[in-house]
Amino acid sequence: MYDPPDCYDRIRPDLPVLVAMWHGQHFMAPFVRPKGWDVRVMISRSVDGEINAVAAKRLGMGLIRASGGRNAREIKKRGGVRGFLEVLRALREGGSVALTADVPKVSRVVGDGIVQLAERSGRPIMPIAFASSRRRDFDTWDKSTLNLPFGRCAIVLGDLIPPPKDETEREAVRQAVAAGLDAVTARAHELVDRRHG
Repeated sequence: MYDPPDCYDRIRPDLPVLVAMWHGQHFMAPFVRPKGWDVRVMISRSVDGEINAVAAKRLGMGLIRASGGRNAREIKKRGGVRGFLEVLRALREGGSVALTADVPKVSRVVGDGIVQLAERSGRPIMPIAFASSRRRDFDTWDKSTLNLPFGRCAIVLGDLIPPPKDETEREAVRQAVAAGLDAVTARAHELVDRRHG
């Protein structure tokens, strides 16, 4: 089920957007893309990322192989600067870009990268969550979830978060993204875990 039911029609006039997800909750993202929409996904160059990249590519999504980090050294090592520029180019070309909002190894804390991408591109951020009633939750740094077949599923899209106009608005936008992601995640689990109605 989609929440709200007309979620894609609502955001169509605002495309392209930056699609924000939490780490560990992003594995079903390729299945959320509406048919025919240009959506590219940022995936790390790690071994784990390679598995995700193969799946995303087979499902018709464009790839940006990079990730952010907590400091300049990590960002350089992970191709963050090149990835940042590729995201900006994708948005200029009309493609939406899906990426995890939290910094690697720091779960559920929105990093500065997605906020700076919104500021530089002028594009809004859309929080999204996917949940299923049959799943395995793992005790990992990113609280990963493996969604299993034959259960109820929910895809929840949050309200679009406008980009900051300048650096004075970055922190407010970062907090709005975190609140938005927490809200859509809670709503998705509420929809799939309720027993009646």
